[in-house]
Amino acid sequence: MAISIVTRDMALLARAEDEAGEASSVLMEEEAFRSFYERTSRPLWAYLARITGDHQAAEDLLQEAYYRFYRAGSEYESESHRRNSLFRIATNIARDTYRRRHGVVTTEIEEVHLVAHDRVREERTDLERALEKLSSKQREMLWLAYAWGSSHEEIADVVGVAPGSVKGLLRRARVKLAGLLTGGRTSTGRTSS
Repeated sequence: MAISIVTRDMALLARAEDEAGEASSVLMEEEAFRSFYERTSRPLWAYLARITGDHQAAEDLLQEAYYRFYRAGSEYESESHRRNSLFRIATNIARDTYRRRHGVVTTEIEEVHLVAHDRVREERTDLERALEKLSSKQREMLWLAYAWGSSHEEIADVVGVAPGSVKGLLRRARVKLAGLLTGGRTSTGRTSS
């Protein structure tokens, strides 16, 4: 469903540029773009859904991110560089959307329909609530590090912080999340702030 929307938009964009006489050699070929989209759309959507807390907004942001990525027509050193650029674009779009809403994010925790025990459901809800209490940058960094497996350099590039500060920022985010999940008690027995 989403691939057809992006592919159709990209084909229309490429035709419009050809008609205008612009050289479109810098833009990715359709097959290369399609392959890149198939490899990255699911993790990017999951990342956007996690940082926004809204599945529909994540879908909209995903489409916008791919459009802007394609439109930029940049050349990349590697697959990793290309992927980081896409995530950076998506992060910036999500932040801009957040700012336009005047800093007010209204997210509701969806009822997760699990067949598992109530305890699993409670733990998931606790995790979602704890994640909502983290700053958007902390959620982004944790998601990139542990869900996507990004390196500290990649996280720094996407989030827009100095590479040397990622380790400390990730540690603080983990400690804060752990404190929220344990009711304010860290593994050392101290109360977290």
